[in-house]
Amino acid sequence: MRIETLAVAMNQHDHELVERMNLQTDALVGNQCDTSSDDCFSYQGLKITYLNRAERGAARNRNVVLERSTADVCVFADDDLRFVDGYPALVCEAFDACPQADILIFNLIEKHPIRKVNTRYRRVRWYSYGPYGAPRLVLRRAAVVGAGLRFNEAFGGGARYSSGEDSIFLHDCIKRGLKVYAAPLALAELDQNSSSTHFTGFNRSFFFNKGAMYTHLHPIAHPLFSLLYVIRHRKEHRQHISASKALTYMADGSRDYRCWASGRG
Repeated sequence: MRIETLAVAMNQHDHELVERMNLQTDALVGNQCDTSSDDCFSYQGLKITYLNRAERGAARNRNVVLERSTADVCVFADDDLRFVDGYPALVCEAFDACPQADILIFNLIEKHPIRKVNTRYRRVRWYSYGPYGAPRLVLRRAAVVGAGLRFNEAFGGGARYSSGEDSIFLHDCIKRGLKVYAAPLALAELDQNSSSTHFTGFNRSFFFNKGAMYTHLHPIAHPLFSLLYVIRHRKEHRQHISASKALTYMADGSRDYRCWASGRG
């Protein structure tokens, strides 16, 4: 099983990132900057390739590295992760424990835990993929590429809608019949002080983008999914914004997405 780490970053001007992330596999680094070039080099016997691109968008960056990968298994990563020693062995251990999986979702180590923690191996279904982001994903490349799956480039940092690409990707994987499982192992620690974190608070932009995402995922039932989201997460956001205001912003995002999507069609 050949493993490759697919990292995304911005404005990297040297190779310091490789050591900082503690990479232990061959790797492709999608580096969005001001030039377009490929920079290949060796690091401790590993093949590292920086795919420098002048284009923008987190989803586009992930698609670039995924399209260039030739590995059996791809480990997604952001530049604010530091991998634990021996993470390739943990990936192999997880696939040995869950050989039917096309995609595994791992835990992230956090000093101040805010993300869902997997406590056992379990199947992730259409109704339970929401809490997970791309930097937790490890996938069998052939299964994903063979199904024609990629990240939606209208969503994510730097795109028209600045979040949601992770959820849309997992939704599409499950819809196409790929087997997605949660794994009770952690491959990396997240730097929660990093400026690359996209969440800026429960504000208009946050709910506007959620409304657009739910409309993309559920063209007819999106009002119900928006309402359920606000109800389920009211304890998190009620100190910052009222439920009615949040739903108003989500409706704004829905209208904007429908207008934009109809114009593209």
